Amino acid sequence: MPVRCILVEDEPLAVERLAGYISQLPLLQLIGSFDNALDALSFLQTSAVDLLFLDINLGGMTGIELLETAAVTSQVILTTAHSEHALRSYDFEVTDYLLKPFTFPRFVQAVNRAHAKLTARGPGRRRTFIFVRSELRLERIELAQIRYIEGAGDYRRIHTAGKRILTLQTFAELEQAIAEEVVCRVHKSYMVALAKIESVERDRIRIGEKLIPISETYREKFYTLIGQR
Repeated sequence: MPVRCILVEDEPLAVERLAGYISQLPLLQLIGSFDNALDALSFLQTSAVDLLFLDINLGGMTGIELLETAAVTSQVILTTAHSEHALRSYDFEVTDYLLKPFTFPRFVQAVNRAHAKLTARGPGRRRTFIFVRSELRLERIELAQIRYIEGAGDYRRIHTAGKRILTLQTFAELEQAIAEEVVCRVHKSYMVALAKIESVERDRIRIGEKLIPISETYREKFYTLIGQR
């Protein structure tokens, strides 16, 4: 399973170098890059992230202030040109501290350390919940409660065991936030929770009274996920 990572860095040259390092390791999947901590915070509140590459000296909210929030639950590798923050950073149990300019072998060493910690946590390391934007608030949804998600015009309607939640977040954003082994896309207008499927017949999925079509675009991946390919 790839390590889903994001990059928070406001120096263009540093972004280019670090993104290049990430691209050389098939283990890593870069799912977001941000030049400020506030945008990164918003992403972390709604998305599953395994590893965070974080600069400390950012305009506005600093990397340390981001670490102080409850949104950071991933492994963290700090990337900074300033050694004076090292002692403080370990108060947050960061995985590693890369002092710029760092070499590719040193980067690989830090990634291996993060991967070892993620592996030690086992398959349950991903979040068991997400936050979605609903009206003027962020709504917490337990992944185990999701039955299916359907398109409703400009909205996505998330059906859970106890309620339905409307959000303007796109299917693409939801796919980034939720592992496909938990909730997967099966149609341009539907995502389904694999654990809630009762039966599949003639490319239609039954969840309770709902019949959900499987489109040709997603058919092969879906049947592979349920072990039928």
